Amino acid sequence: MSLKTLAAAAVALTLFGGQTAWAQSMQISPNGARPSSTGPAGNFTGSVVVTPLFAQSPPARATAGQVAFSPGARSNWHTHPAGQWLVVTSGVGWVQEWNGQKREIHPGDVVWTPPGVKHWHGATSTSGLTHIAVQENVEGRNVDWMEPVTAEQYGASAASPRF
Repeated sequence: MSLKTLAAAAVALTLFGGQTAWAQSMQISPNGARPSSTGPAGNFTGSVVVTPLFAQSPPARATAGQVAFSPGARSNWHTHPAGQWLVVTSGVGWVQEWNGQKREIHPGDVVWTPPGVKHWHGATSTSGLTHIAVQENVEGRNVDWMEPVTAEQYGASAASPRF
């Protein structure tokens, strides 16, 4: 072993506190390893299936889940302390913020809802919807659930077929 190699090893040990740089490695969570569950009736109207994709893994604060809504199903009104990203993967759905217009969403659409904005999302009355929801935990929570979306609110006309 050369003197250069020994010096480099000594520097690496000093910088990494004696731990190897590869002490942490990638993790793979195979499809099917994360059990799906029915969306709780206290948070959703209609048939909803939630499949967790990943939990918070410090130092990261993000969590994500795949949510599949049957036609007519929707979330209750809610907010997120750090906001939320929705990535529509299939079907057609609606999103609406409090006192705003209901808007239609399609596969490939990405919806950003800022922190604290009261909103709901779900399937249209005739099409299912699946999206991936990504949000961050703040002080141990990533959502604050509120009241159900009424039949009148859900049935109101969308602002336009697309945003």
